[in-house]
Amino acid sequence: MPVNKENEKSNLSDLYEDLNRLAGSIDQILEKSNQTELNSNLKLMKHNVQKAQMQMVESIVKNVVGEYIPTQKEEIKKDISLGQAVALIGEIEKKANDMGMKVVIAVYNTAARPVAIHCMDDSYIASFDVAENKAYTSAALKMSTAVLKNLSQPGQELYGIQNTNGGKIVIFGGGEPLIYQGKLIGALGVSGGTEEEDRDLAAFGRNKLEEVMAW
Repeated sequence: MPVNKENEKSNLSDLYEDLNRLAGSIDQILEKSNQTELNSNLKLMKHNVQKAQMQMVESIVKNVVGEYIPTQKEEIKKDISLGQAVALIGEIEKKANDMGMKVVIAVYNTAARPVAIHCMDDSYIASFDVAENKAYTSAALKMSTAVLKNLSQPGQELYGIQNTNGGKIVIFGGGEPLIYQGKLIGALGVSGGTEEEDRDLAAFGRNKLEEVMAW
């Protein structure tokens, strides 16, 4: 009998919440208990609960990724090069100037590592880390942070994912996967404006990629 994917996601979401409540109950007991052996066992139990949650998130991400990234059996993909990344950033900077924005733009490779990062004059200091994390998120999860925003809302299949990966996962707009000829070649992160402005500027960069790669 075929498995209903929506029911499966709903069940996993409910289970994730049950585990969250269990972890909270364990914390409450630990606050009141002064029994060394009991506390040790409770801490081990909480560790196992968190491990189970992480495994659930990883499983769901693998399933979700397949819905947003084209799959093709082709030659091994190549990451975006430094020259291509700098050229793409240059186009985004021109658009940002037209919009009156001062932003930080980060381009990462498929291993979620930085290729190029530019900080426009007078951009916010805080935007550096945010742009990096947006690019990291889109590279690591192979999806737009705007899409992830919807998937990470309460009751959705990736609820709570922003608490993983050392807090580097961003769940608001401004990060985009860079896909060329059906292959993921990197990711882009933009920070410095409102969420809508960052999202639109990152989407501009994503759409400009095809032109830049042809240069």
